[in-house]
Amino acid sequence: MEKDSKTKSIRNSGNPVLKLLQMSVSGERTMVVMNPRPGLVQSSCHSRIFWMKLNKHLLQGKFFQLEVIDPYAGPVPLDDKLASRCGYVLSEDVWGNPIFRASVLGCHVANEADELFSLTVNIKVSSFASMRAAVTYTYPMYCSYSSWASREIVCEENYMEVSVKTDVPAVSNDYTVAWMSALPETQNVAYQVWQLMFVSPSGRKRILVSDAAKLGYSFNNTLSRVYLRAPYHSNESEVSVVSGVDMNMITSTSMYRQRWLLLLIDMTVSCPLDGTSFTDTALTWTVPSVIPTLVLQESTFLSKTILMGVDGQYIVNPDKNNYVLEHNKTHIGITIPIGAEGGKLKSSVSGGVYGIIYSIDLFLEHTWTDADWQTTKYTVIKSITTPFMPQIPTVINNTLPEEKIFNVAFGHFLPDVSLVAITIGNVPFTLREAQHRGYKIYETPFSNGTKEFILEVSFDDPYVLKEYVNRNETKYTLLVNYTISVGPEMILYYHSAEVECVIADLEIPEAVGYCDEENLYLAIPGFGLHQYWNLYLGTKLLNRHTARTNGYLAATNATHLILQIPLFAVGVIYEEVSFQKIKARFDVALRKVRTMETLQTFSVSCNFNSPAFILCYPDGTVIISAEMKTVPGIDMSRTQLRDSSCKPKEYNKGHAFFKFHVTTCGTSVRFEGDHIVYENEISYEKETLPGQSQPTITRDPDYRLTVLCYYRAKETVMLGAFITEPSASHPSGTGTIVPRSNSAGDSFVDFHEPNVAILKRPMESVFLEVELKDESPDAELYLDNCWVTGSLDFNSTPRCEINGSEYVAEFCSVAASSRVRHPSHFKRLAIRTLTHRLEQVYVHCSVAVCSAVNTLPGIPCGGQCSPSTERKGKFSGEKDTLQSTPDLMISRDLGLLILASENVFNVESVTFP
Repeated sequence: MEKDSKTKSIRNSGNPVLKLLQMSVSGERTMVVMNPRPGLVQSSCHSRIFWMKLNKHLLQGKFFQLEVIDPYAGPVPLDDKLASRCGYVLSEDVWGNPIFRASVLGCHVANEADELFSLTVNIKVSSFASMRAAVTYTYPMYCSYSSWASREIVCEENYMEVSVKTDVPAVSNDYTVAWMSALPETQNVAYQVWQLMFVSPSGRKRILVSDAAKLGYSFNNTLSRVYLRAPYHSNESEVSVVSGVDMNMITSTSMYRQRWLLLLIDMTVSCPLDGTSFTDTALTWTVPSVIPTLVLQESTFLSKTILMGVDGQYIVNPDKNNYVLEHNKTHIGITIPIGAEGGKLKSSVSGGVYGIIYSIDLFLEHTWTDADWQTTKYTVIKSITTPFMPQIPTVINNTLPEEKIFNVAFGHFLPDVSLVAITIGNVPFTLREAQHRGYKIYETPFSNGTKEFILEVSFDDPYVLKEYVNRNETKYTLLVNYTISVGPEMILYYHSAEVECVIADLEIPEAVGYCDEENLYLAIPGFGLHQYWNLYLGTKLLNRHTARTNGYLAATNATHLILQIPLFAVGVIYEEVSFQKIKARFDVALRKVRTMETLQTFSVSCNFNSPAFILCYPDGTVIISAEMKTVPGIDMSRTQLRDSSCKPKEYNKGHAFFKFHVTTCGTSVRFEGDHIVYENEISYEKETLPGQSQPTITRDPDYRLTVLCYYRAKETVMLGAFITEPSASHPSGTGTIVPRSNSAGDSFVDFHEPNVAILKRPMESVFLEVELKDESPDAELYLDNCWVTGSLDFNSTPRCEINGSEYVAEFCSVAASSRVRHPSHFKRLAIRTLTHRLEQVYVHCSVAVCSAVNTLPGIPCGGQCSPSTERKGKFSGEKDTLQSTPDLMISRDLGLLILASENVFNVESVTFP
């Protein structure tokens, strides 16, 4: 640094203005303060070193510069080059206070008889970096030091220094050879001139004192001592390892010759370069107990005292501060817990990670004796800083659920950390904005000097996420991102956290059910519907469209949703049906919006007295309550279905009760669009005279009531209808289509929409399922024979037999399931082509139904049973329309069978002779 530029900046506020004396120096206006403000400077003297500390708080917002006063030449500005040669150190302690240290043998120190030493320092303070209009504080320091050891070594941060008494006793005869080796060099030593001889791995070097100064050395003598001061890592130094510690060593001899005297003084000095080690909880500084280059006769070595110091002060009782000072024959060790008193923890950020650094200023003073030097005082000053130690901040959820306010603690941090901003959800806030919005943010200090930041946010804040969980609980989630300013450098660090709290703050709705003569009603509390829960009818969401389509009436008031369900509407379950009585139930499932989990089923069940109704069940059972409305009246016991053997199960004067299956009682079938329609008729058997060819004239009126049941052709869905009242002159019935249930539900069945072409690659199988709709558990369905033609006509030719040269079929096993009650009623087969032709083909099969199992061997697409138990039929394939009789339902997993790339197979019909 240049002569005028050892300048320090302290960035704060303050004004250390004291009593001033104005002087004019070289045309510039300078302020001089003879007595510095109290508290600005602290000084002490120990280990023959001047110690001066400036209070950074009294230098706030100022620039400063130090000068030493030469008694003869005036102020001398400090710079780095001058500092190491003159025995000065200018640095900061761990708290950021400027520190100045100077050896009592340093430059410009007034020395009185090697006992009283004084040094005057100018402290120049200015508001400008150029030091213009500086205020100068003059501060003298004094040090009394008379108990010199024969040899004293100081290992400072930037220099090594050794001083020895000049009245050194005679060299021991045992070591004369080592000293005599230097005598040839002494023949050339000039009279009355000090010279230095350095011994290094590169050889010997002899230089004059004036030349040594040019190399950064300082050599001089006082009244009773000679000293050498050297920088670390000079060309004449070498590094060696002593007891595992790297040591920087300079081996030198000072020489002075007069006519009657040749003075040779060993000026060897060795100082540790490091010796520090760290754990997560402590740091250890190790120095060798015995340094061979300084103790030539180790057998005579005797350690006298070992003292340690912190921040320039001796520590009399290290254990009191949890310091550990220990030593053995090879080492002296000082162990300091991380964060211990006397040191300082500092926050830092490295690689986007928050952490801390611990620093402490130590010194060690070791006094020993040996045969050569009598007493040696060895002082080492060491400023130690730990490596960066990551400290991931913790987020602690102190929320009390009953208060419904998040209370989140973020810490722990050192005092040099401040919170500058937060982000709630994805919305950033400065602290002022956050507090204005109602968030509470404050600090909580702890006795160990750390602190944490507390954030309070209401559960009802719009940026808090709310999620319905479990049965009646809400999970509140606070997403927060903290922005903190770290250390005096004010480095920004970001930390995100997610805090959750689950509380039972929702009530599952409880529905109220009731009925009138024709309807069922459910009144369900509206709170939470569509936000947390939905209502489902089976697998369908119960919304306005579903309600309107199924004939429900939905109304809402301030608190409830009210559903009106007609007795014969879709979804009504008939638990009990008897003559003139129906026990009906309607169920609505309450499910979670997101997971579809059913939490509760709301049901209303009532008994109805209905004089006329028709119910068509999924299994093909039909129940009819027919009402007599003719004039004059008829005998309802004489009503019948098309098959005259099908009479009422129960009857009275005005009603008849029928129960039958759609495959019996003369029921016919036809197709209307996508529906299979089963039709029967209730009629009145008029009275006739026996043996006469003509009917007897009677006053009995005609009574005919048409009964219709609708089933979807493309899925096994049974449809029902309820009867309108027949007219008196021509009793008849019409129906409204009402889906009852869906029993398809198996993965093998997957129907396609009409007129959709499904492409299949050659050799790829297409699966068919043929189902017998029969309640007899011992009945079994067989495919008697199957073939392929190019025409829809069942009798068309030519035809290719399946399992011939062009097509092959394999049967698939059928297991019982929720849809497959009787596996013997099902046949599943896979058909694939053995050719690669592109053509459209049709598959035809003849079928047989046996009432008793009598399996005979045959081809895979075939089966036989005895003629007495056989019902036969056929089916053919065309387009995408599936039609069936009550006895036989044909379903497919793909709807269209493609035997080649564009060939289409469809099922058209099943008929019985």
